[in-house]
Amino acid sequence: MAETTTENKQDQRGTRRTLRGRVVTDTHNPARPKKTVIVVVERRFRDPVYGKYVKSRKKYSAHDETEQFRTNDVVEITESRPLSATKRWIVTKLVSRPEEV
Repeated sequence: MAETTTENKQDQRGTRRTLRGRVVTDTHNPARPKKTVIVVVERRFRDPVYGKYVKSRKKYSAHDETEQFRTNDVVEITESRPLSATKRWIVTKLVSRPEEV
């Protein structure tokens, strides 16, 4: 029998959701928890009854191991196992960073 590698095991678990959102709080404030950022994901969808487009926002607590992401960065987050009472997401990559004035 051939041995399964870690990539094969991860594929067997199924696909994990990825979302794109904006960081609203980072770890540089001393009062904030370390290695945790809050990401707001905004979705636009069509209302089933009236047909108008509606915005909905949801906040996700995401794990930031290196504490490199700042407020207003657009990041991509991926589902993971529960890391704490509120964290079920990991920040995987930086999509864009606003220019500093």
